[in-house]
Amino acid sequence: MTATSKPVSSAAATNVRPWTARSLLFVPGDSERKLEKALAGKADLIILDLEDSVAPSAKPGAREHVAKALGQGDRTKPLWVRINPLDTSDALSDLVAVVQHRPDGIMLPKATPDEARLLDHYLTALEAAAGLEAESIRMIVVATETAPALFRLGDYAGVPRLDALTWGAEDLAAAFGSSANRDADGNLLEPFALARTLCLAGANAAGVAPIETIDPNFRDEERMARVPADARTLGFKGMMAIHPAQVEPINRAFTPSEDELERARRIVALFEANPDSGALQLDGEMVDIPHLKQARGLIAQARV
Repeated sequence: MTATSKPVSSAAATNVRPWTARSLLFVPGDSERKLEKALAGKADLIILDLEDSVAPSAKPGAREHVAKALGQGDRTKPLWVRINPLDTSDALSDLVAVVQHRPDGIMLPKATPDEARLLDHYLTALEAAAGLEAESIRMIVVATETAPALFRLGDYAGVPRLDALTWGAEDLAAAFGSSANRDADGNLLEPFALARTLCLAGANAAGVAPIETIDPNFRDEERMARVPADARTLGFKGMMAIHPAQVEPINRAFTPSEDELERARRIVALFEANPDSGALQLDGEMVDIPHLKQARGLIAQARV
């Protein structure tokens, strides 16, 4: 299984491959036990973390552990690596340690489009040095973790390797000096809801997948079901998880139901039977070209 899409120009997003990873589970890079558990679990994609979940003193050992995990041969699911921010001394050490073992992708935190393009240059050089196919290592950018990043969310079109944009509320709260990013019921406060919306818009402007951020809760079953369902309704294509208990609700929320797929197929068939029509009737409702695009997207997103 892969979770990739092609970079596109700012003019259109017609050649983007569907994103297939519903759940993206973070695993601390220094924990062999947690990685083994994650590999045996149901997450579609694993992110080996070298950033926030690893203490500074443990980062050298975590790099070695992640490199070993990547180099162990056949993989049952995509393995990505979240490196440290490019403005830290750890970032290049992370890349040198892991690129030679060909992770499926790199997650770049606390970034802007300029830093994403710089990462592409680093990856190009390291791929060549390791004898890897150019652009075989893909990229996800965490695009809202600093105040300046919020003003650049419309500038990701054409960034090489970019498959998805996601966002983060925790580091943004720290950047703003906020004491909280959610209310007592778990709802995002206004500045962070704005960041989420801008990420959704920026990803679509760039023609890549928008991915929902983590929810720190992993005990409230109702909330674990509601949050990813709401994210999918808005147009997010997957969601990150910080605990294995969150994976199953995320997968369920982002799996189209058979009723949804059946209706989508009927919409597509209706327009194929009437290729010169821009608006048609289905079950007493009008459907038009936007409905056709949504139907095709749903079918493409469905896991077979």
